[in-house]
This record gives sequence, C-alpha cells and structure tokens, in this order.
Amino acid sequence: MQGLSDRHLIAGVDEAGRGPLAGPVVAAAVILDPGHPIEGLADSKKLSEKQRERLFLQIRRHALAWSAAQATASEIDQINILQATFAAMQRAVQGLKIMPESVIVDGNRCPAFACPARAIVKGDDSEPAISAASIVAKVLRDRIMRLLDRRFPVYGFAAHKGYGTALHLEALRLHGPCQLHRRSFAPVAGQFEK
Repeated sequence: MQGLSDRHLIAGVDEAGRGPLAGPVVAAAVILDPGHPIEGLADSKKLSEKQRERLFLQIRRHALAWSAAQATASEIDQINILQATFAAMQRAVQGLKIMPESVIVDGNRCPAFACPARAIVKGDDSEPAISAASIVAKVLRDRIMRLLDRRFPVYGFAAHKGYGTALHLEALRLHGPCQLHRRSFAPVAGQFEK
C-alpha cells in the first residue's frame, strides 16, 4: 500500500454559482484518495440533488482532503465574476488540510496557486477530482441559498438559487434588489435605473 508521501497529490477545483443574479460564488477543492475510489462522480449539473447529496457524503468521508470557500455578491461587484471566482478557488485550495502538489481546474483558465496548475475544459466530466469539487461546490452553494431564503423570503432563493428565473425577475421587479444581489449584473443593475 502506498503511503501519502508516495502519491502525487492532485487537487481538483471547480465552482458553482457564476451565473446567478444573487448570492455568492462557491469554489471547492478536493484531493481524492486513490485507495477509496468513489463511484458515480460526474459533473454536478448532470446529477440529481439526491445523487449530489449522496456523493457529497462519500467525498467528505473518503477524500484525503476537501475545502470550500466563497466570494460574496459585493466582492463580485467590486472585482468582477471571473476574479471573484478565482479568489474563491484560491481560498478553497489554501483551506485544504494537505497541500497539493498540483491543481487541476475546470475551465479554460485558472488563477495562480502556490503549486503548478492547469485548466481542463470540461474537466468536471473527465477528471474525478474536478467532478468531486463540482459536487461539493454545488451542494454547499444550494445549502447557502436555502438558508438565505429564510432571511429574504420574498425572492424565492430556495427554489431558484439566485438564477434569473421568471419568478426571481418578477420578485426583483416588485421588491427591488437586496444585499445579496449582484448589482453589476444587467437585470439587477436595471433596477437602479428606474
């Protein structure tokens, strides 16, 4: 059996919540244990909520390390969604209890990390560690949005998680934006022009 020092520790990194009009963007970093493979890992968008929750528990139980971090709506407005996503990714990797030797990120670009990193287009489909990070980020962001729904019930965050659904746009029209809304995003910014 290999010891930890014999393995090349690779952290998969992905995010959830780049597109919504409200709430944080959440990034996760996961270092999987080759000795405990997790069956069924896939891009979180291709899994049901029940499948994601089940896999999230297995990732928490069997991964060598995992971490998640976020960038708030106000950070997104200050530095833009790409830079806020990169900041959340960097925080997630820094939060790992084991530092990886390299990082793989879903997408076509990645932020700077303290170790070598590369971006992999559709990595959440092809790389189990990125799939795991995708699941962790999505599950945790959905939980955050359900909690925020209790504080701001008029917007329906528990149902749409901050995405620009008809229900959400109608709530924005009726109530205007709250502190969770990304004021730099067009449909929300439009509320300030009236």
